Amino acid sequence: MSIQPRFLAHKLASASSVSTAQSSSPHVVDLYLDYVCPYSAKLFNTVYHDLLPALAQTYGPGQFEFVFRQVVQPWHPASTLVHEAAIAVERLAPAKFWQFSGALFAHQAEFFDTAVYDEARHATYQRLADLAESSVGVSAADVVALLNVPAKGDDGVEHNTGNKVTVDLKLFVRQHRQNSVHVTPTVAVDGIVNNDISSSWTVDQWQQFLATVVKNN
Repeated sequence: MSIQPRFLAHKLASASSVSTAQSSSPHVVDLYLDYVCPYSAKLFNTVYHDLLPALAQTYGPGQFEFVFRQVVQPWHPASTLVHEAAIAVERLAPAKFWQFSGALFAHQAEFFDTAVYDEARHATYQRLADLAESSVGVSAADVVALLNVPAKGDDGVEHNTGNKVTVDLKLFVRQHRQNSVHVTPTVAVDGIVNNDISSSWTVDQWQQFLATVVKNN
């Protein structure tokens, strides 16, 4: 499934640490994930840290392409803010998107409901920006500049237009809604959702499944 050019850093090839695959027609695995979902963290960690190196060794470059599809789960209020921070980092340093995603999952408990309940929105943004700087070297000030919500518009009137990444976030929300993705994590392979794929899958289970994908296509 295609993705807008400005979000190419959301793609990760099976033999690369940055975006895009080498093959002209790789198998595409869409990962629908929420940064404050523990099961999303489990699946991400298996895929990013273990499966990708294993696939590169088994198939070489470009056989598979993984796409990070951001899914905001509105019953977790901080979910929106964390996803916005990921988009901000991608805009500032595209090659660091997946690495920062790993940091967000590693620190996700710091943004669970109980952790942000008594915290102002701008304070949560600042903590996310500080994490971007400490984990991947992206300026916290630059991240905050994209995330902050102005008190008033240029005309002096209060508005409800969000921040500088709101429009981008809306595109991800529209994409997963139009594909009826509700549960996180959800995985689609070559455009088809496969509900058998579990966050508890081991690398061996992933390898066995993807071997059938290669064999049947």
